[in-house]
Parts: sequence; C-alpha cells; structure tokens
Amino acid sequence: MGQIRARVFIVVAALLIGPALGKADDFDREPINYTTSQPQDCITRLQKRLDQAEATLKFAEQGGYLPSVLSALDVSATSQMLVFSKTSLQRQRIAPETPRAIYFNDEVYVGFCQDGEVLEISAVDPQLGMVFYTLEQRQDAPPKFMRQTDSCLLCHGSSQSQGIPGNLVRSVYPDAGGFPILSSGSFRIDQTSPIEKRWGGWYVSGEHGAHKHLGNLIIRGKKEPEQIDNSQGHNVTDLKSRFDLKPYLTSHSDIVALMVLEHQAMAHNLIIQANFSTRQALHYQAKLNEELKEPAGHRWASTLSRIRSVGEPLVKYLLFSGEARLQSPIKGTAGFADQFARQGPRDTQGRSLRDFDLQTRLFKYPCSYLIYSPAFDGLPEDVRGYALQRMWDVLNGKDTSPEFAHLSDADRTAIREILIATKPNLPSYWRGEPASPK
Repeated sequence: MGQIRARVFIVVAALLIGPALGKADDFDREPINYTTSQPQDCITRLQKRLDQAEATLKFAEQGGYLPSVLSALDVSATSQMLVFSKTSLQRQRIAPETPRAIYFNDEVYVGFCQDGEVLEISAVDPQLGMVFYTLEQRQDAPPKFMRQTDSCLLCHGSSQSQGIPGNLVRSVYPDAGGFPILSSGSFRIDQTSPIEKRWGGWYVSGEHGAHKHLGNLIIRGKKEPEQIDNSQGHNVTDLKSRFDLKPYLTSHSDIVALMVLEHQAMAHNLIIQANFSTRQALHYQAKLNEELKEPAGHRWASTLSRIRSVGEPLVKYLLFSGEARLQSPIKGTAGFADQFARQGPRDTQGRSLRDFDLQTRLFKYPCSYLIYSPAFDGLPEDVRGYALQRMWDVLNGKDTSPEFAHLSDADRTAIREILIATKPNLPSYWRGEPASPK
C-alpha cells in the first residue's frame, strides 16, 4: 500500500508541478515535440511550391531574395522597420550605419542585413509556435529555406520569450557601434510598455507630438544614457541624414508598424503559451487518469486551473487590457497604416478590427485582429473555448472588472457585433441569446 501511495504522489506531483515549471526545453518533449515535428507554416508551404516548380524566387541586385520572398509571402514593404542594435543572429552586420530591416505580416517575420549571408525568417505554426528559418543569399544553388533550432532558440526559446519558441522585442541603449549598454538595462516591449521606454536601438520615422521615446538615439562618449536629451530623435519624418537608405526597400522605419509589431509579437507568444500549456496539462492528465484507473475524460481541478492560468492573460491581452495610453496623436510615414487597415475583414457597417485610432490608443476597436489567425483557431478547444467564453462575458458586460474598464459600452457592443459578422466558427451562444450560457 505504501508503494502505491508513493507512486500516486509522484504522478500527481508531475501533473501539478511538471507543466508549471515552464522549462525552456519542455517543448521538445511530449506532447509538443518541437524539434522533431514537421512544421505546417507559410514557409513550409512556400518551400513545397518551390520544390514542385509552382513558384520561383528571383535574386535581385538590391536585397538578393528579399523582394521576391516578401512578394511570395504577401508581406508589404511598408512594414519595414530598421533596428541598429546588435541584438540578433547576424550582429556583425548591424550598426547605426547599417541597420537590420524587419518586415512582417500576421504570420511571418523577415529579417534582412546588408551583405548578410542569409535572410532570417520566423513563421507562426499553429501547433509549434514560432519556427525559425534562414535562406542563403546566393545564386549558385536553388533557394532552400533551412529550419534553425539551437542557435535561434538560445534567445527565442528561453525565459526571455516566456519559455516557448516565441518573439522578443527589445529596447536598449545602443552605443556608437550598436552594442547595447547592458549596465543601463534593457526593456522587453509590448503594447503595455510606456512609450518613453520604447524603440531604443531602432530608427523611428513618424510624428508623435509630445511623446518621448528612445528611438533614433545613439549613446556617444561616457554620458549616462538616462540623462541624454533625445529631442533630436523625436518626430523624425526623414531618416536620410542618419545613414545611407539606398540598400533598403523603402526610406522608412514606420512608427505605426513598430507599434503593431509590439502588439502582435506578444500576442503570438501568449497564443503559443496557451497552446503548449494546455496540451501539456491534458497530456499529464491523461497519464494520471491511466495511472489511477480513472475514466479517460476525467477532468482534474489542476488541469482547469492550468488552462485558466494561460487563458486569462490571453483574453486580457487580446482585449488590450493595460495598453499604454497615447497622450498625443501618432502618424506614420510609410503608408503602413492604410495598407494594414485595407485587409479587413469588415462588417456590413464597414467596421474592422484593423481600423486604427492612433489618438488615444492603437486601434479604434480594441480587440486583436489575431483572433482571426490560424494560431488562435488552432488552439486546443479547452483553452480556445475558455477564451471565447471570457470574451463573451466581457463584451456583454457580465464582467465589468477593472482589467476591462478601458472598454466603454460602445466599444463592447462594436467589438461583439464585428466578431459576430466576420469571424466564422464562433460558439453558437454568440449568435443566440445575449446571456452567457450556464
């Protein structure tokens, strides 16, 4: 009897503690099997088309494969952002004179360095999270996207990315060579970050009124970074005096694109975390049920707690809880905002979750457009259902807790109506009685 109790204790401990530890290598075990699983992302699909001669990539004098890759992936050049801190794989190529360019859409991020040996790509896989690739910038062999694990996961699979294969947006104090001055600290950035902490090590083009930020700032000499006046880096609409723009696809590092990137990168991380944690909890539950001879579908309170622990932060983030408020209007320079908003979808009143506000907040209707994404739809039903139920409660006014006080009654109604009109596969109660189901 003592042995049985001990065995039960061990299994219960594994359920309660194991998935909660969040070790960076947990995703290489059952049930995720990150490294050994075959991705099903946009890069996998593009490579298949290349292999079957259904698509081609052209090598251009300017940018190598970059323009062709962006076209094949439907990534707009207006999303270009320029980062000059040495905080990525090809750091030897990056400096204030030669910033790294990043382009993105809802499913993929593409990095380009001047004279770089490779393009760097991260794509969102609905079941594996962020998957990392390189594409050699050479013409003497057919283009082949190569999946990367170890080198990229040193940063993108660590505690810095919530312990999952995810995104990392940083703001640092860069010196004249682009090296972060680590003694002055750095910031992980998302939609909740104060504007004054954002964009250190990035070029920023756009108007933002009285807002202060760390963009366009290069620390020279031995001055304390925190004490430097960066007024010359504010409200910059033309970057041509700062470095040679000719090697880049556009002359912009659009402020609106930067803000959307910061929202999207963390939203992807939280979706991935919800996916992984739920699958891990269900995996441990199945083992426990088997060990204790419980029915296969027996649900443990610890499993529900685990799902809530990742579902609730996701709901809050998707509904922009804690978003840093804007004190002045924001205006970009590259036309990114117009291009982004045109993608829709729109309801019969012409409203879209991609419509910008840019006066007091990022979006007019504060609910993330990533609710339409394959990554969100690919969540396990347990946590996807939890998120949609909680959003329904908030949008119908059942939940009026302080975390959602930023949503007015008009906001809640508009978001609810837009989603009902534009998002397929919502639970039936979204289109039925206004009350939340019991």
